[in-house]
Amino acid sequence: MNSLLSFTDGFREEPGYLDFGRVGPLSEVVVAETLGQTEVLSRARHGSLDHLDAQDLRARTAVSVLTGFTPDQIVLQPNTSSGLMQALFGLTGSVLLSPGDFPSVPFAAVRAAEALHVVTPLWLSTDHGRVTPGQIRDQLTPAVAAVAVCLVDSRTGYRADLDGIRQVIGDRLLIVDAIQGFGVVDAAYEAADVVASGGQKWARAGWGSGFLALSDRALKRLVPVYSGYVGTDTVDPWDEVTPPSHAARAFRVTNGDAIAQARFAAALEQTAGVGVDVIQKAMTENVSQIIELVDEFVIDIVSPRDASSRAGIVVLEPPAELLTTLVASLHNHGITATTRGGTVRLSVHAALDPDTVTMLRSALTDYARSATY
Repeated sequence: MNSLLSFTDGFREEPGYLDFGRVGPLSEVVVAETLGQTEVLSRARHGSLDHLDAQDLRARTAVSVLTGFTPDQIVLQPNTSSGLMQALFGLTGSVLLSPGDFPSVPFAAVRAAEALHVVTPLWLSTDHGRVTPGQIRDQLTPAVAAVAVCLVDSRTGYRADLDGIRQVIGDRLLIVDAIQGFGVVDAAYEAADVVASGGQKWARAGWGSGFLALSDRALKRLVPVYSGYVGTDTVDPWDEVTPPSHAARAFRVTNGDAIAQARFAAALEQTAGVGVDVIQKAMTENVSQIIELVDEFVIDIVSPRDASSRAGIVVLEPPAELLTTLVASLHNHGITATTRGGTVRLSVHAALDPDTVTMLRSALTDYARSATY
């Protein structure tokens, strides 16, 4: 295993960045991979294109190591939303999900219902956006064929209990949008039938990178509605339209971006080399440090405090009349964060620059001074 220091030394963002839940700045490993693969493509030396073709399997193998799905159960996607669309459009029956989840999930379910009329969204009532096994158990019906959930809720920072959800839903499909935890949360992916994620946030692999992982049960129950010529078991199927593969490859339309695949693979290989559990522990300690700092200034934190229920997101909810003051103070001190719906979201990775903590303290100090006048 590589050391955590070798991983955190590769963080390149400037002090003040606390917005990994929005996008993760590229790591040094990913930048080097991008430059190297771009050089290969720009030169197009004899035999080099075969190397680029090999990046698909390389990336799927890297995803396999982190999720437990086999490479044949994984198909690369350009982003999380595309993977979720593939899964929800392929479903027949009702899907239980929260209307408050990140829009990729409810949009996929509703668009599938509107277009094909074979899937029906059933809206889950939640506790302030937190999806729990108990709520799912109480709202299940015999018509429910699948449950869809975000591994980590982007607004509340709440981490779903995948094992608990699996226990209450039986053999129904469990569809997981993993983007806000993939690479930094040691999740029970084995409890899921469908996992979709991208690499542009916590994996720090940039846009255009992602995957869809499908269990054998999912492959039997989902129909590959959007299946292109690369989704068959025939190489270059000229002159006839052959049926979709029975493997995960059926859920793709065309060949992907080899350089994006290489970026994704490099990021995940480094993550696996350190260990997600090690990265999660470091991230958890950094989140605790942020929570302790915010508590000094008596600002309400509405994201989970319990380490078992949280990931890398800390959500602040100041009084409504002071939201603008807090946002301005953070901006003036160079803190990059996300403001949404009356809250401020700080998202922290395994590396936390001491200068960032100092900048955040200064911002909160200015906020506190303004709030007393």
